[in-house]
Amino acid sequence: MRFLLVSRIDTTDALRYTLELGDLLSGAGHEVQYEQNTARTAGLPSGMAFPDADADIIATVGGDGTILLAVQSLRRQIPVIGINWGEVGFLADLEPEEASPFLLSLQPDFPVEKRMRISLSMDGKELGEALNEALIVTSRPAKMLRFLVMVDGNPAERFRADGLLISTPTGSTAYAMSAGGPIVDPRIEGILLVPLAPYLLSSRPHLISSGRSLEIRLESAKPANLVIDGQSTIVVGENASISVTKSVNPALFVTTGKNFFEKVDRKLRRL
Repeated sequence: MRFLLVSRIDTTDALRYTLELGDLLSGAGHEVQYEQNTARTAGLPSGMAFPDADADIIATVGGDGTILLAVQSLRRQIPVIGINWGEVGFLADLEPEEASPFLLSLQPDFPVEKRMRISLSMDGKELGEALNEALIVTSRPAKMLRFLVMVDGNPAERFRADGLLISTPTGSTAYAMSAGGPIVDPRIEGILLVPLAPYLLSSRPHLISSGRSLEIRLESAKPANLVIDGQSTIVVGENASISVTKSVNPALFVTTGKNFFEKVDRKLRRL
């Protein structure tokens, strides 16, 4: 099989581990390439840019940010498996000591889990897609924004807050959870809205079916930014109207057989 290895590049230990893993996979007869920045930092002669990736599996060594970067950067979604070299690494199913035996045991017909992403657009222009969340926040600190949530063309919620998180079920265990949102089973296809520090106690999180029409309108004359998966920032300006839909390109994850709720208990309740 063809592997593309991606490492966080701010620690020599992660890079060293990634190169050792690559040698092991190559020695077992697999074709191994390294992502461009990984290769450059490790001093290798060449690497593969994400948009050009042509592999059966992408193995990332790092935290959730490394996985989100890979998913965001791919032109065509490729199954990803995360090896945790971060703080929590909720999206990373494998610990370093588990990775080698697991990857070597994979067969070409390995199972893959699809994870819903959301697509965001404004005035008919695509802004991007998110696996975890999109954040709408003012570009002026300590200023609140006024939001109107439209569902199926009907006003569903109007509130003032520091910002709004538009999260997938996958992202419900990330920023949305820290902001007071519920943990959502990733098998549920819905869009989670979590206000950040809302002015009124009545402004609560909403979980909306991905089959509905969802529009977020900014009703305040304050400049705002849209941050997608913590990777890219887009200036949406004032009085913007952002449409949110289920993406036709879900993220793909190599299935490891680990139960989602066991991971919640192990990684989030016992830190």
